[in-house]
Amino acid sequence: MATEATTAATASVRHGSSFLRTAIVLQTLTLFLQAVSAGLLLTSSYGETLHGVGARVMYGASMLYVLAAVLAWKPGGGSPRPIWHASGFLALASVQVVLGIAHVPAVHVPLGVLMFGLSVLALARR
Repeated sequence: MATEATTAATASVRHGSSFLRTAIVLQTLTLFLQAVSAGLLLTSSYGETLHGVGARVMYGASMLYVLAAVLAWKPGGGSPRPIWHASGFLALASVQVVLGIAHVPAVHVPLGVLMFGLSVLALARR
C-alpha cells in the first residue's frame, strides 16, 4: 500500500516537472518569436499587429509558467524556488508590456533580451 502511494507521488512529481519544462519551453519560444516580430515591426506593415498579438501570447505563457511552477511544487512538497523565478518573470513581463505600450524602446528592447536570456537559462536548468 505504501509503495503504491510512493509510486503515485513520484509519478505526480514527474508529471508536474514535465509540465513545468513545457511551460518554460513555450515561454522561451514566444520570447524568440517576439524578437522576430520586432524585426518585422520595423520592416513590414503587419509587424505591429504580429508583435501585439505575440505580446499577449508571451504574457499568457508567463502566467502558465507560474501555474506550472505551483503545480510542480505542490504535490511533491519540494522547494518553492521555481515559483519565485516564475513570479519574477511574470513581473518582468508586466514591466515589458507597460514599456511597450508607452513606446519606450530604450528600455523595452534590452529588457526583452534579458528576458530571453533568463528564459533560456531557466530552460537549461530544468
